[in-house]
Amino acid sequence: MDESLENQTQTQTLDQENEIVTEGSAAVHGEPSQDGSVPPKVDSEVEVLDEKVSKQIIKEGHGSKPSKYSSCFLHYRAWTKHTQHKFEDTWQEQQPIELVLGKEKKEMAGLAIGVSSMKSGERALLHIGWELGYGKDGNFSFPNVPPMADLLYEVEVIGFDETKEATDLRGWIVQGKARSDMTVEERIGAADRRKMDGNNLFKEDKLEEAMQQYEMAIAYMGDDFMFQLYGKYQDMALAVKNPCHLNMAACLIKLKRYDEAIGHCNIVLTEEEKTPKALFRRGKAKAELGQMDSAREDFRKAQKYAPDDNAIRRELRAIAEQEKAVYQKQKEMYKGMFVGREESGGKGKSRNWLIMLWQWMVSLFSRVFGRHRVKAD
Repeated sequence: MDESLENQTQTQTLDQENEIVTEGSAAVHGEPSQDGSVPPKVDSEVEVLDEKVSKQIIKEGHGSKPSKYSSCFLHYRAWTKHTQHKFEDTWQEQQPIELVLGKEKKEMAGLAIGVSSMKSGERALLHIGWELGYGKDGNFSFPNVPPMADLLYEVEVIGFDETKEATDLRGWIVQGKARSDMTVEERIGAADRRKMDGNNLFKEDKLEEAMQQYEMAIAYMGDDFMFQLYGKYQDMALAVKNPCHLNMAACLIKLKRYDEAIGHCNIVLTEEEKTPKALFRRGKAKAELGQMDSAREDFRKAQKYAPDDNAIRRELRAIAEQEKAVYQKQKEMYKGMFVGREESGGKGKSRNWLIMLWQWMVSLFSRVFGRHRVKAD
């Protein structure tokens, strides 16, 4: 969020609506159609884009298609077509990539052809011949692709910057350039602009569109870029990147995608373990998943760094009340079991007395009958 929102006092509750707006969500669009271990099964019509590239739409997009030299931000999973060996997964890494159409690497030529036919938000399965992939020799480093391997890509276009120049709120020219061509200030400014766009969309309850903006902001702050920063530039980049992850987590919680929310909180906590908002939201997600002990631990840590926050108190109280209710229910259940045992025990004792009485009468009868028999003899 913008700094004025990020610097709100800790006394404000961490789950208030305007607070969540300032820390939005993780990409609904950025989630594969299946678990990702194998390529998705798609029944839609096959569209031939090139002699070696075809496409099947999984989910329709919106708006126009990107033009040449547009910077496209996307997620994908990639498999070798015949063995279905998965060799790359940006969803798993929670890091979208940027592909500049017309400036792509040779092994991504087929992917670029497919992406150039897609709209923002569109998800598709691309079939790519080896000639427009990793070629005759393949690739034996990372990613590991065998020679002459046809490829399958499940791709989702998060969004793209057109080639026309545009400036962000600081006046820097950011569109029409690849990230690698930008200065540090330009990249941070471009990410900050995306973040603010995402905040505005979230306020309008346009969660998917907001998440696209947050994902693109994170793409500007990739690991390759962050590793080069130190001092004030590192602080500036983290001040944009971490709120985007927190915004993603907040949206994911609203969308009931709790595991993904936890993942984004973990990224922030790796950078700064004393972030109460990350601890709070991770605790919320864990509580929804029934991980009460771990959730309580996160809330208590968050309370340590934000002792006056009412939202944290409410969550801890809710966990305590829920556990008390469970205890009472178990107590009643066990009480019923013991009562049943006592009742069954009482009936057992009565049966035992009857058996003993019957055995005594049989024994007495046998003795009397035996005496009479002796006299008769």
